[in-house]
Amino acid sequence: MGFTPLPLIDDFLIPVTLGHALVALFLVSVVGVFPLGSRKVLAANVSLFGLLFLLSPASLMAKGASVNVFPYRFLGIALLVLAPILYTTAKK
Repeated sequence: MGFTPLPLIDDFLIPVTLGHALVALFLVSVVGVFPLGSRKVLAANVSLFGLLFLLSPASLMAKGASVNVFPYRFLGIALLVLAPILYTTAKK
């Protein structure tokens, strides 16, 4: 029987929550938007992730009582405030 790395991957992914995954996906998408050079696309991306952070259920954002959900909510509010500023400062 061959070695399967699934238990190692499982041990790595168990402590990861939806909040961690959304932060990682947000950072990757922002890096992916930079080569486009469009601040309006960046503003749409920021507003989408702001809504995702704000509207995601708390039961999926944190596993157990040790993880606090409020930093993700505040990040969502901050992104929703930042998105219109980015959109209005974009060139036509």
